[in-house]
Amino acid sequence: LAKIACVAAIAFYAALVVFGNVTDYWTNFFFVTEVLDMDDVQADAHIRWRALPSPAIHHAVYILIIATETAVASLCAFGALAMARRIKAKAHEFHQAKRRAILGLTLGFLLFEGGTLVGCPAGQDGPGRDEVGGVRRRRAGGGAGRQPLDGCQPSPAL
Repeated sequence: LAKIACVAAIAFYAALVVFGNVTDYWTNFFFVTEVLDMDDVQADAHIRWRALPSPAIHHAVYILIIATETAVASLCAFGALAMARRIKAKAHEFHQAKRRAILGLTLGFLLFEGGTLVGCPAGQDGPGRDEVGGVRRRRAGGGAGRQPLDGCQPSPAL
C-alpha cells in the first residue's frame, strides 16, 4: 500500500505543478527565462557559454517542461492504478505493474534535478528564492516544478 500511496501522491503533486504552470504560465516562464539566460551567473563565469538567450527557445523549453510534467503525472497515476489492481496478485505480477510508475518516477527525477545542468547556483539569491528561518529556500511553485527545498544553504548571516 505504501508504494501505491507514494506513487499516487507524486502523480497528484505533478498534476498540481502542471495545473499551476498552465494556469499561471507567465510567472514560471519568467523564471525559466532567467535560468536559460543565466542572469544570476557572474559575467566572467566559465559556464556562461551555456546561456540560451532566445525567447523562442525559452517558450519551447518551458512547453517541453510542462509536457514532461504531464507525462510524469500520467505515468505515475496509471502506474498507481495498475499496482492497485494487482495488489493481491503474485509478486511477479505486482512487480510488472510497477513499470509505468518507475518510468514516471525516473522521468520526474530527471526533470526536477535537470535544472542543475544549466548552472542555476543553489547558494545564491535568485528568482523564486527567499530566506526563511536562516535558510535560503526556493519558494514552492517558483521554479517550473522544482521541489520547495531545492538547494537549501545556510544563510551567511548566521
